[in-house]
Amino acid sequence: MLKTFLPLFAMTFFIVLFIVLMQFLWKYIDDLVGKGLGIGVLGELFFYAAVSMVPMALPLAILLASLMTFGNLGEKFELTAIKASGISLVRAMAPLIVTVGMIAVGAFFFQNYVLPKAQVKMWTLLFSMRQKSPELEIPEDVFYDQIPGFNLYVKQKDRETGMLRGVMIYDVSNGGDNATIITSDSARLAFTPDMRFLYLHLWKGEQFENLRDQNNRRSGINTPFRRETFVDKEVLIPFDANFNRLDEEGMRKQYVGKNMQELLHTMDSISVRIDSLGRTILPSLRRQELTIVDKGRVVPSSAAESASLLGRADTIGSKAGDDKELASEVAPIRMDTLIASLPDLAQGEVYGNALSLVQRRRDQLTFRAQMMSDEKRTLRRNDIELIKKFTLSVACVIFFFIGAPLGAIIRKGGLGTPLVISVLLFVVYYIIDNTGYKMARDGKIEVWFGMWLSTFILAPLGIYVTWRAMNDAAVVDVDRYKAFFRRLAGVRQHRNVASKEVIINDISVAEAIDRLSALADHADALEASLASAPGYGRYWRVGFDRTAIAEFGAEIDRVVDYLHDSRDPQVVGMLSDFPIVSGRRIFHPSAVNWQQRCLMIFLPVGLPVWIAALRARRQLIADCRMTAKRARLLIERLSE
Repeated sequence: MLKTFLPLFAMTFFIVLFIVLMQFLWKYIDDLVGKGLGIGVLGELFFYAAVSMVPMALPLAILLASLMTFGNLGEKFELTAIKASGISLVRAMAPLIVTVGMIAVGAFFFQNYVLPKAQVKMWTLLFSMRQKSPELEIPEDVFYDQIPGFNLYVKQKDRETGMLRGVMIYDVSNGGDNATIITSDSARLAFTPDMRFLYLHLWKGEQFENLRDQNNRRSGINTPFRRETFVDKEVLIPFDANFNRLDEEGMRKQYVGKNMQELLHTMDSISVRIDSLGRTILPSLRRQELTIVDKGRVVPSSAAESASLLGRADTIGSKAGDDKELASEVAPIRMDTLIASLPDLAQGEVYGNALSLVQRRRDQLTFRAQMMSDEKRTLRRNDIELIKKFTLSVACVIFFFIGAPLGAIIRKGGLGTPLVISVLLFVVYYIIDNTGYKMARDGKIEVWFGMWLSTFILAPLGIYVTWRAMNDAAVVDVDRYKAFFRRLAGVRQHRNVASKEVIINDISVAEAIDRLSALADHADALEASLASAPGYGRYWRVGFDRTAIAEFGAEIDRVVDYLHDSRDPQVVGMLSDFPIVSGRRIFHPSAVNWQQRCLMIFLPVGLPVWIAALRARRQLIADCRMTAKRARLLIERLSE
């Protein structure tokens, strides 16, 4: 098992890792192309990116390898030989279960210790590459705007000598109003030794420059202008072409760069801050309750706050020495009446004070709510990263218990069928997992539920597939579901009996006649018992005898099987006319008294079921008549 599984696992793992790495390259291709990055830097980025993609490639590789392993064993009948020797499927899977368990444990330690460091280095490199200036490659007859604050135009370039012809430089680094324009017949371009400046050596040209004062931009004042003609001129343009790595310390403080212990410590600190903000905001909200409105009258919560609202604290404060005495002197008042009694100027002051107070408190609450939202978002991101330490290991185990039994059931080796099934299952897993992650990240559902959502859905699938494989059953019993939907649609199943090419046991005519006679009598007796249709109440209390109906159907099958060995083609041909009868649940939906009563009382369900049962009774009566008729015709045929 291990000799078959491990090479396939290694092969599929590196194939899947290469595919997801190409996806990463396609996603960030714009940040890498045209920057003049060295092979060493790109190789380092791809290495750390490949390490970071292991959590996505590992479960798919286990699924595909297990499918191929057991598919090959089933296709070559080796799995059948293993079961025939008395070894169960679980016992045959035992070495791989131990191996996958070790891989799952290793995946946890990888997620906890290796992945954070790889992600820190990958994202630091990627952000450093984004900030690097693009490689200088000035095209011909087109304005080049990749140098900050400058636009360069070159009419023609000499590829052999490096000479530039028809050069125009627009320097807008000091703003469009103070633009400097330089034109020259020819020029040479080079970098300074420290790679931080562009060095332009210009010949035979002119320079135009505005000298507008930055502190005086009135349109009525003339703008000074300077024009310069030169034969030889040198220009330095800031352009840092070096690759400068950012400090990794900032990325290490992010959730992607922390192990489990650091994440738990960070979450504790954030929880303390959230609790502190909550304890601060709640009393503040209570203190900001200014007034209570009751039947159009305003009762101030405190005299000082009421006075502040009206901007009349000095007036009210002169009536008492402290707040308690002031509160006792202030009676319930009508705010609109009080404001209307003030002069127009005072009314404007009151409304202005009230508006300013409301705006200040709104801004305070908005700021605090934003702080609370940011802290909760950070807490969720750390919690998500913490749960990810475990989800990879569980996913590896689940995908093995889906892939191995499924391979044993479908018995298809190679790369074709297992690859299609693996991709479909992994796409479903990825969609569910990504949906749960985004909903947990946005706070729409609990973090633990969103991160374990894919496990909750795929774990029952793994259990079901393993159970079906242990019982040598197909994943989906197609014939059973076909029969169910045929019954649901009212489509009857017809018997199809073909003549045998080789007959080993000849039938006894006397025994055949006896069996047919007994079958005809049984059909007549069953038809007589169905003569009267039961009413709604009787149907739900008593129903039909499902056992007798099932026995009648079994007797028809036994007679048909016995007569199938007849050498008379006409007799065999008549066997196809016998109906297929089964003791359907519609004849007696429930044998439990309380269920019968509930269904009988609940008319929207009980009435349609009763009508369907009456229809099934009529069909069963027709089957009884057909059975008795065909049985007697066969008796006549055999008696000739």
